[in-house]
Amino acid sequence: MILEGKRILVTGIVNRHSIAFAVAEQAQLAGAEVLLTSFGRVRRMTERAAKRLPETPEVLELDVNRREDFAALRDELRGRWGRVDGAVHAIAFAPPDALGGEFLNTPRESATAAFETSAFSLKALAEALMPLYANGAEGGGGSLVGLDFDASVAWPAYDWMGVSKAALEAAARYLARDLGPHGVRVNLVSAGPLSTPAASGIPGFADLAEMWRAQAPLGWDVHDPAPVAAAIAFLLSDMARGISGEILHVDGGFHAMGAPVRGAGEAADVPTG
Repeated sequence: MILEGKRILVTGIVNRHSIAFAVAEQAQLAGAEVLLTSFGRVRRMTERAAKRLPETPEVLELDVNRREDFAALRDELRGRWGRVDGAVHAIAFAPPDALGGEFLNTPRESATAAFETSAFSLKALAEALMPLYANGAEGGGGSLVGLDFDASVAWPAYDWMGVSKAALEAAARYLARDLGPHGVRVNLVSAGPLSTPAASGIPGFADLAEMWRAQAPLGWDVHDPAPVAAAIAFLLSDMARGISGEILHVDGGFHAMGAPVRGAGEAADVPTG
């Protein structure tokens, strides 16, 4: 099992349909010991979802917009584990007025909230966990993996979340630079659209899903996060010990296509609801 003996922190589970839930499940099946984070009223939902995993992990408090939560999380992990081998950043949020095609009308406060929650939090998580990583340890040191959505182009209705994802991608590169000498790898997985609690808040999600149905050469199932979870498990493992600063696209090949692939829609029955 590729994560045997690893201690992995997974953020971002809202319910069992969250991509992070599939990641936690894959990590446990691959041999890892897992802890989750959540906060506020959402925490009860996370705890219910945790019971659906192969082994029920505990849920620790983390609101990424509260500096004191990071210090408390570090202390809690130090007391429980003493070290962290990997972490998954699956946190993103933009206020409604920062999405939906009103890019020019978005107020500064909403754009700032999207950036701080969705991008700056990657740096904050890395900073909090640095003292706990098995820094420079034989077998690959530590790994930090974030969830991304391709920020190289402008997407319909994605607006300031797209800007925040571009910031996330830049932050991951700088973190890879600064954490690499300490034995910590930083990578992102750019996933195709998946039907998750977060996606339900994105206007035009069905249109994005239809684009993938028409253009991904491998096909794309918006209800199946397993390929994304498997890629994240790989990046958390020692098999990826030479990879850092990378954006791994797990999107059925969509990102590499310049035009719809003939027959792509017929090649796989991809639900888009």
